[in-house]
Amino acid sequence: MRSVRMRILATLLVLAAVGVGGWQLLPAQGNNDKTIRVGTTDAVTSLDPAGAYDAGSWALFSNVFQSLMTFEPSGVTPVPDAAKSCDFVGSGLKTYRCELRDGLTFPSGRAMTAEDVKYSFDRVKKINSDVGPASLFSTLGSVRAQGNTVTFNLSSPDATFPFKVATGAGAIVDRDKYPAGSLRTGSEVDGTGPYTLTSYTKDTRADLAPNPRYKGILGGTGRPVELRYYADADKLNNAWKAKDVEVATRTLPPAVLSRLSASDPKQRVTESDSSETRNLYLNTRANSPLHDARVRRALAWLVNREQLAATVYDGTVDPLYSLIPTGITGHTTSFFDAYPKRSTEKAKALLTQAGVTTPVRFTFGYGKGRGAGAEEAAELKKQLEAGGLFKVDVRGYEWTDFQKRWATGKLDAYAVGWVADYPDPDTFGAPLVGTGSTMNTGYTNKLVDHLIVDSQQFADRSRVAQDFRDLQADVATDVPLIPLWQRKEYVVSSEDIGGGQYLSDGTGVFRLWRLTWI
Repeated sequence: MRSVRMRILATLLVLAAVGVGGWQLLPAQGNNDKTIRVGTTDAVTSLDPAGAYDAGSWALFSNVFQSLMTFEPSGVTPVPDAAKSCDFVGSGLKTYRCELRDGLTFPSGRAMTAEDVKYSFDRVKKINSDVGPASLFSTLGSVRAQGNTVTFNLSSPDATFPFKVATGAGAIVDRDKYPAGSLRTGSEVDGTGPYTLTSYTKDTRADLAPNPRYKGILGGTGRPVELRYYADADKLNNAWKAKDVEVATRTLPPAVLSRLSASDPKQRVTESDSSETRNLYLNTRANSPLHDARVRRALAWLVNREQLAATVYDGTVDPLYSLIPTGITGHTTSFFDAYPKRSTEKAKALLTQAGVTTPVRFTFGYGKGRGAGAEEAAELKKQLEAGGLFKVDVRGYEWTDFQKRWATGKLDAYAVGWVADYPDPDTFGAPLVGTGSTMNTGYTNKLVDHLIVDSQQFADRSRVAQDFRDLQADVATDVPLIPLWQRKEYVVSSEDIGGGQYLSDGTGVFRLWRLTWI
């Protein structure tokens, strides 16, 4: 869920800054309380951390909740936030212990305790929402709270557990406000993050005020922020052109992004490499027309990523040939190795071997308003139907409905972007291709599962590269998904706003508190 990236080159093009004196980049003293308006197309699925596993929700969570751990800008190693310290204890990477920071206080005035931490993790697993993050805690056996200490007992060694604790899944909630066995309803949030949510209108706006009670890794909180949500990229672009927002991110139309100019003095642009990916996920269950791996391989022979990137996305994305993107440990080109050049002949031969009647008919879903989803679906339909081997029924759905449809196995194929949860190849393993994966393709492969578990035993993450190379070779053979592209990240702001680079800096943390008037 979530633009993350071991290799973010954060190429900051401060378009108005060349030759500008340093004094002009200092915060404008008279604007400390002036609201900064930020526009995005990323929708919020739920205000409850137990019920959301998507980029829009987690972007909000990273501002209104705290996790025990977090990431510093462009960091790849978790650091304490709500915790004073966290470490594995003993041998075997099966016991992880954290000591809470002193003085953490919920909006009610009640002090956060270790019991709140235990409660937060336990309810994520107990609720186990179809569109929630419970799958991230598959190795979490039990949680124990004692005084200010929280101890996590893992069912198997998991060197990536600190990374998972640092995500939105690890957001700590007030146990007096959130029911243990169900999601909280309404528009209120009770967290200890750098901001408080003062008002919220679904799909429209979220008003954030600096939290005077905040205590954590940050030296201080930021300016008031108004997050504005737009149904699609064109509406966000219209708001940007009308100066209804000072910052636009995720995502403006590709045609707009491709024309950004470093000579324009009226705006600032952050362009960075990103490990956000987009895949075409395929339903492998027995009741799906894509159940046979040979049918899925035939689809893989028909996809033209270069054309997709050039025509639909105007070169603002890069073609992707692997599960793990460029810049992340273990990246390969497994799909290029297996399917080097588009071939209807090879696709037809596989369908003949499978003994299926052509054209093979299947449904293809996408989320409305999510970037160029409709245009992408039309292009992929054209590519997959070439040669008369497939007949694709394309349907767009409102985002929440779309999530529920793929989570309940109601679609044969669906295109979804994946914003990595943390900067490690593990986030592209179990959530995407492990048995019981978040993407719910029905895919299971014992060797793939073994490679995922084996990779979690190494605290030195450079040692997992071969496991993930082997895993990607298996995925290219079984084709539970087809990689499409890897995004470049853009944040555009007016010339009087600084800090836009911290909204997409490679860690998955949406740092609204770093925005400032200059």
